[in-house]
Amino acid sequence: MTSSAAAERVHLTPEQAQNLSHRALRAIGYSVEEARIIAEHVVDAALCGYEYLGLTKILRLSSHYTGNRAPVKTVAASAVSAMVDGGGNTGMLVMPYAVKELIGRAKASGIAVVGVTNSWMSGRSAYYCEKVAREGLICIHTASGSPLVAPPGGRVAAVGTNPLAFGFPADPDPLVIDLGTSTIAATDLEQHHRLGLPLPDGTAIGADGEPTSDAARATDGALLPFAGHKGFALAMAVHAIGVICAPADAEGFVTGHVFIAFAPDMFLPAGDYQRRLATQLDLIRKTPRRPEVSEIRIPGERAYRTREVSLRDGIFVDRKIYNAVVTLASSAPS
Repeated sequence: MTSSAAAERVHLTPEQAQNLSHRALRAIGYSVEEARIIAEHVVDAALCGYEYLGLTKILRLSSHYTGNRAPVKTVAASAVSAMVDGGGNTGMLVMPYAVKELIGRAKASGIAVVGVTNSWMSGRSAYYCEKVAREGLICIHTASGSPLVAPPGGRVAAVGTNPLAFGFPADPDPLVIDLGTSTIAATDLEQHHRLGLPLPDGTAIGADGEPTSDAARATDGALLPFAGHKGFALAMAVHAIGVICAPADAEGFVTGHVFIAFAPDMFLPAGDYQRRLATQLDLIRKTPRRPEVSEIRIPGERAYRTREVSLRDGIFVDRKIYNAVVTLASSAPS
């Protein structure tokens, strides 16, 4: 890193990042416990190498926060299902509640489905799927959000970024797959906008429906689905699943999150699945490589490795983002 580039980055230990995030979240209006939960989420994203999902997320929370919210609660339940009302809270508070409901039911019955309504901006789906998978359960998570993505050929946003994520228990770490169905995440777009960075070609359209690499114009326009019709098809599947979370009197666009978890031990002796999957992953890693390729990497491995290094060496945050979070944190209650 050059000296000029280093000057634009601020080094933080994990503890410093957690403390700064906590103070900024308290300044927004979150309680001590709420701030702890959200801070752990965004700092973990930064530790895993997803800077745009790290402290930048706090600034996005600040711009969308409303005090008009209610406690998270379960509004319908059975032995294998639950519907959670998020009370208008950020999903980074609601999803941990939903995951607890999911794990308890799946462990008791072998399978469970939990839906979430009335929440917004859930954060990194892999964060939740990893937690479920570490409990020995296979997890599927869909998150349909507000319109930010235009369909192929469309001039305005019609679906959310609609990520789809999976978690599979394996030794030593779960296999976690988390992919949005848009070219980039909404927070990544906001990061480009804040830092004045151009978007890659083919990422977005402006309010006029024409392609743009200007993040400011894209903010007024729409993102595009990744891989054209294929990404849009996946976005539609996530949206269709989310419809089950819509209130009966819902009109217009609806959003919703769904978690599905089941125990592989329903089909295999206890512990066999983890060992079998680990063997399969090793076979895939040993795929013959092209000369310029150093390794075959399994999804999620880079995040695990980056987290391990970051826990030891800390993280770097863009100075503009850092300064904005520090300014926000300065008004935190004592």
